[in-house]
Amino acid sequence: MPLLTLDDACLAYGHVALLDHVSMQIDNGERIALIGRNGSGKSSLLRALAGTTALDDGRLWVQPGARLAYVPQEPAFDPERTIYETIAAGLGRVSQLLLAYHEAIHALAQDASPERLEQLEELQAQLEHADGWRIHTRVEQAITRFALDAEARIGTLSGGGIKRVALTQALAMEPDLLLLDEPTNHLDLDGILWLETLIRDFRGGVLVITHDRSFLDAIATRVLELDRGRLNSYPGSFAAYQERKTAELAAEAQQQARFDKFLAQEEVWIRKGVEARRTRNEGRVLRLEGLRRERAARRERLGNVELQLVRGEQSGKLVAELDGVSKGFGGRMVVRDFSCRILRGDKIGLIGPNGAGKTTLLKLILGELAPDAGRVRLGTRLEVAYFDQFRSALDEEATLAEVISPGSEYVEIGGQRKHVIGYLGEFLFAPERARSPVKSLSGGERNRLLLARLFARPANVLVLDEPTNDLDIETLELLESLLQDYAGTLFLVSHDRRFLDNVVTQSIVAEGDGVWREYAGGYEDWLAARARAERMRNESAAPAVATVAKGSPAAPVRRESGNKLSYRETQELAQLPDRITALEAEQSLIAQRLASGSIYRETPDEARALQARATLLEAELEQLMSRWEELESRTA
Repeated sequence: MPLLTLDDACLAYGHVALLDHVSMQIDNGERIALIGRNGSGKSSLLRALAGTTALDDGRLWVQPGARLAYVPQEPAFDPERTIYETIAAGLGRVSQLLLAYHEAIHALAQDASPERLEQLEELQAQLEHADGWRIHTRVEQAITRFALDAEARIGTLSGGGIKRVALTQALAMEPDLLLLDEPTNHLDLDGILWLETLIRDFRGGVLVITHDRSFLDAIATRVLELDRGRLNSYPGSFAAYQERKTAELAAEAQQQARFDKFLAQEEVWIRKGVEARRTRNEGRVLRLEGLRRERAARRERLGNVELQLVRGEQSGKLVAELDGVSKGFGGRMVVRDFSCRILRGDKIGLIGPNGAGKTTLLKLILGELAPDAGRVRLGTRLEVAYFDQFRSALDEEATLAEVISPGSEYVEIGGQRKHVIGYLGEFLFAPERARSPVKSLSGGERNRLLLARLFARPANVLVLDEPTNDLDIETLELLESLLQDYAGTLFLVSHDRRFLDNVVTQSIVAEGDGVWREYAGGYEDWLAARARAERMRNESAAPAVATVAKGSPAAPVRRESGNKLSYRETQELAQLPDRITALEAEQSLIAQRLASGSIYRETPDEARALQARATLLEAELEQLMSRWEELESRTA
């Protein structure tokens, strides 16, 4: 028996049909990804399934007794409530008893009077009668499982913390069906991996809206696409959906081209006038009228955002150089003895959990924050543009036109003067929306507006903090292509693993306790380097263990630093500097080739091969350097 069915559902806002007689079914154990363009109605569909929005027409059926848990895109909680109170509040009729019991325990700790004790006993009896103890245990287990502080107040949490609370509240209900709207927003990489595991292990049904392609590939057993009011189902993974969708769009384009050609031929015939009337082919005239109605009713596929990025004046070759930089706050070291050199054209991803200090490191690199120790040297002619993940730079009351071009109706893009309404149209904002206030926009629309404002200003250094939140997949891929071809310097903070892999040429990763390290490539390259380093540590430890095992307890086998080198080792030591120099030169050439963003778009196979070679070079150089140090120590 299905958990939920939707039959012949209709929902419209104004003249736009978000749901146009759609039907769907969710079975137990399914993990369904709901995708579609921004504004297509995905969140509206999810709210309708959750019962918070009424359909204009159609039937929604939920299995009797099935529990649904809905987590909206931006959960709204009372900032003064604790995490325990917030989670307990979502558990139905027993929630008031739980909250009263929780409050009574704290009151009793302050005042152990007979009245307080009697109140607590009464609440205990009520909880027993309502099966509240089991629910109380469930809440505490959920809080412990997700590493939350039960007494922390919601107002003190980050966006990622609030999202964790919302997910914990939903799971504490022991739902049969989870409805999740952009659950990865504001979560760091560890949080996203945690959520992937949680969803894969969940025994009920899941319907999730997300544009995180790596997340989609990890969890989806079926893809639902909402496109122009229609709901299309694609069994299997997201990769399988992409293949089928490409073929469908090509077939649709051919079919529409044939239809338009036939319609044009019929229009030519009817315009002959006299001949049409002489033949009195009334059937053909009626058919033409039907074709016209069909063409008018056909909803064209939404256009793509037209992104253009102007670099502005070229900066100096050196963007920033950090030498032994350290920075701490309140006794906590955020950056510890970090050195790096950033050149024009580098595309750098910053990877680390929330609170690791990515923003602090960025401010140090760009000279906006003075280090406690070490030296920062900035390059010349730097023009920096920022993209803020919290969209704090947007005035809620300002119109879209005012945000893009305050005090003027025109913007200058790459030497070309454009009217602000036309420029907004390139970012899929209709002319009538240009005078709408920012507060009327959805999350995805706000991100598009920020991108429009960002790209309206020339810059040779871009700082993008979570630019992918709420963007649909097609806009994401377009933004990737744009950034790959960008000739300036890019700093990218993102938890979208595929976006990092497709854009950045190097990564700076937080490794705990204020330690940051540089790696070639993106997220997957960092994972591979980390796994390789761990493997090498294990391999280097294994011979030592084996040697000790072979030696007697009285006379353990060990290597003396003063041992003389053999003839072969002497020859090896003499050749090592040249070998290292050659490998470093090859490494430098590969880095220069990968620094050209176009290689990822034009020849992705070559890019992957170069990245693989760079990974091997790094490992080989590390081995050669260790061997050189070992042989040198024995010549002393």
